[in-house]
Amino acid sequence: MEPLADSEIKRVLVVNAHPDDSDFGASGTIAQWVQKGIEVTYVLCTNGDQGGEESEYTKEEMPAVRQREQRAACAVLGISDVTFLNYVDGHLEATIALRKDIVRQIRRVKPDRIVCQSPERNWERIGASHPDHLAAGEATIQAVYPDARNPYAFTDLMENEGLQPWKVKEVWMQGHAHPDHFVDITSTFDIKLKTLKEHASQTAHNTELENMLREWGQRNASFGGLPEGRIAEAFKIVNTN
Repeated sequence: MEPLADSEIKRVLVVNAHPDDSDFGASGTIAQWVQKGIEVTYVLCTNGDQGGEESEYTKEEMPAVRQREQRAACAVLGISDVTFLNYVDGHLEATIALRKDIVRQIRRVKPDRIVCQSPERNWERIGASHPDHLAAGEATIQAVYPDARNPYAFTDLMENEGLQPWKVKEVWMQGHAHPDHFVDITSTFDIKLKTLKEHASQTAHNTELENMLREWGQRNASFGGLPEGRIAEAFKIVNTN
């Protein structure tokens, strides 16, 4: 499915389970949106406190480390609006509470486009289907439809916080088994790499990070029919207007 033109998009909300998820999956594309003047906001459901190399940090230290790394990564992209919902890493579920928290962010940000993880398991890439990814994707889709636009859903958000209903035009899903839109990020690959290096607790040990990202991106580009040597990110586009 063809997405809306970027010229029709004023604001994008990126919702992911863990710090670095969106930077692995979409930061080359996000960098291009920021360059075009689109406002981008990040929401992280957890602090990623179960991630990282063994013994580098204690589990108690990890939330602050990963929040700091995500803010630094966003600064590379030119993004300053970053919210952490502080759910427990590894325990994320598509609960009503999580759904409401995401509705709150949608109504606050008023995005035309949302980037989130696929709620469908990808049997070809099981790593993309971490249980937290599936839960974050499912809760985000539920928040987009029906709740965020429905004046009768979570009425206290409107009554107590002044957050009016909002309709999101489209959703871009990362990690989907059958992507249908491929963004050429060759020109912003260096920004993607720099962004991911800010997640040092997750990436510093990987001496092949650049080659790995380039290989992933070139495979996406091949699937998307782009010329040999190009680098791409892959998405499933859902019209939610």
